Amino acid sequence: MLKSPSLLPIEIKISTVVAISTILHSADALAIDAALKQMTGGVSDFFEDEFAVIDVSAIAGTVPHIEWDRLVTLLKKYRLNAVAVRGAPAAMAEQIRAHGLSIDDGSSGAKARTEAAVAPAPAPVPAPPPAPVAATAMVAPGTMIIDQPVRAGQRVYARGCDLIVTAVVNNGAEIIADGSIHVYSSLHGRALAGASGNADARIFALAMQPELVSIAGVYRTFDDGFPPALARQPAQIRLVGDRIDILALSPASRA
Repeated sequence: MLKSPSLLPIEIKISTVVAISTILHSADALAIDAALKQMTGGVSDFFEDEFAVIDVSAIAGTVPHIEWDRLVTLLKKYRLNAVAVRGAPAAMAEQIRAHGLSIDDGSSGAKARTEAAVAPAPAPVPAPPPAPVAATAMVAPGTMIIDQPVRAGQRVYARGCDLIVTAVVNNGAEIIADGSIHVYSSLHGRALAGASGNADARIFALAMQPELVSIAGVYRTFDDGFPPALARQPAQIRLVGDRIDILALSPASRA
């Protein structure tokens, strides 16, 4: 007699996994290590054991051999768990699989949010371990609404859409969206828009004073304080080339 599915020792369901996209511009482990150290500012829990897809598209044509074991171990040092490789030529496939990594051709279910793995970046602001946020609401396609404060240690991710928060985002909180972020209150924590690579995404807040902002993987921190002319004022943040711009929502000013 066949057992009912509920009694089977394992179930398989389709799931989308969000992963960091680590884009390599070099196969030099020492250079990558130095860049990651600068990017994370020595903060041990910056990546919080997130999955990582190694993107070798930029170097696949010029680097015939990559030390996969060393690279995986190096990423693990910064709490990035490599699960797949993107952009690798067919000649590398056997070696990649031999190291326990999958080949990501876009159909694996891993949805990447882009991080520049070897480009220098400002030191981040530490955040406590994430906790779930309740009372979320999906409205029209492309929008998630949060109607309560996002507290320290909490993380909200609007996958594939914009994020609207109608309450305060506290220090130590993190809000992420594949689209734009709108905070109709004070923004104090981390805000990461365009998380899957959308460089046209923006961050808006009625009272802007975040710890860290990012658009499409380009970061800006405010260790010396948020620009005084725009602190706690209605403002927007956008990406212009490789530069994060901060603009007032009313009179024209920029920081």
